Amino acid sequence: MKREAMLTRASDAGRQWDLLVIGGGATGLGIAVDAAARGHAVLLAERDDFAKGTSSRSTKLIHGGVRYLQQGKVGLVVEALEERARLRRNAPHLVHELAFIVPSYAWWESPFYGIGLTLYDLLAGRHGFGACRHLGRREVIAALPGIATTGLHGGTRYVDGQFDDARLAVALAQTAAQQGAALVNYCPVVALRKEGGRVRGATLRDAETGSEFDVSARVVINATGPFCDEVRCLDDPQARPLIAPSQGTHLVLPRRFLPGDSALLVPRTADGRVIFIIPWQGRVLVGTTDTPVAQAMPEPRPQAAEIDFLLATANRYLASPATRGDILSVFAGIRPLVAGEGAGTAELSREHTLRVEPKSGLISIAGGKWTTYRRMAEEAVDLAQRHGSLPTRACPTADLPIAAASPAEPSPPLHPALQLTAGEVRRACREEMARRVEDVLARRSACLLLDAAAAIAIAPAVAGLMAEELGRDAAWVEREVAAFTALAAGYLPHTPGVVA
Repeated sequence: MKREAMLTRASDAGRQWDLLVIGGGATGLGIAVDAAARGHAVLLAERDDFAKGTSSRSTKLIHGGVRYLQQGKVGLVVEALEERARLRRNAPHLVHELAFIVPSYAWWESPFYGIGLTLYDLLAGRHGFGACRHLGRREVIAALPGIATTGLHGGTRYVDGQFDDARLAVALAQTAAQQGAALVNYCPVVALRKEGGRVRGATLRDAETGSEFDVSARVVINATGPFCDEVRCLDDPQARPLIAPSQGTHLVLPRRFLPGDSALLVPRTADGRVIFIIPWQGRVLVGTTDTPVAQAMPEPRPQAAEIDFLLATANRYLASPATRGDILSVFAGIRPLVAGEGAGTAELSREHTLRVEPKSGLISIAGGKWTTYRRMAEEAVDLAQRHGSLPTRACPTADLPIAAASPAEPSPPLHPALQLTAGEVRRACREEMARRVEDVLARRSACLLLDAAAAIAIAPAVAGLMAEELGRDAAWVEREVAAFTALAAGYLPHTPGVVA
């Protein structure tokens, strides 16, 4: 993917697109893949970088949702389990199986959780990843070195999926491009264009140059996640909110706190949620919280109470308690939950909703989760075909392979604590539309999330490599290093004054 070529296609004044997709997260990218694979002419515009928001800040799980089963949402679980199997099949380079253990510290917990997890496996049917089974005390300790052993009776093991969310987003962008779609990052929609009261395109701004241009489209789909209502207000300033944003925070700890290849599921916390303690790229990921926020922000900041809650919860299960000083990185994402009257965010729908504005025809999609992105995209394109007078074509994505990254030039890691190489930085610029240091260190790789201090240390080297690839000058390098350093400070919770 080359941004310059994509921008040239997008700004062609004589072109009419079948679909304009606003938003380059999981949902928008999935829609672009689906629509382009059906043969429609598709343009996707993203305000920032692909997966800048929620889609790169997940718990890194492709799962049916054990908690949703507890809530009685059987249909959602069955759908997600089916999509989980499809993702493993279509993107085996990015999705793999991960064993989870629910430890038992009371005699009744193993049979109690075993019943629920057996049902979870039964609902998966032929899409299952493996049957759950009871583990004795010694088996749990062997699978979860570092677990607190006082009072431990045993546990229940089941299997779900793990993935690299930001890399899957980039792979979806490449897949959409292979199918003929045009995709442009750093290109916000600043206005919607109407003909006879119907939305028929938009005005886009190239954030790198400031120039604006108009695009025409038969259908416009708003897939901006937490920022869905901002786009809806471009259509109707009086639009009632569709989204109730909720913040989920994650901590990243050194692997020594829970070595081994299995994850730990905390089945119930004080606020009624589940918490995951997961091996991830040589680290331990702890998450997530569910905190209502008044407004979605492009760069959400973890709250002190969220960090304390996650540490306190994890430390009840870890033999060696972790402190703030042990945290390598802390990051937050905003969930685009569908609003409900009087409901807390733990009760709001994780299912998605599709809305067609009756006057303008603008289609908005909100809610959902990574695991079901493909199903959401299928329904959105089906709706667009019906309302946009587009040719009716069947969805082909159930068995569509997702693109894999090309091999990077061999080179040593840029930092001993990270795997990123100079070759991977160059590939990100040449083939993956990385435009800023943040793009490389937060999404083309997970360096910022894995070790914020180490990411800051290599920012000058990354900026220098990118400048060579993108034709930038020394002033650009200086600005990018300063901007990334300021951004990354928010991922260091032990830095005084950073986290409120």
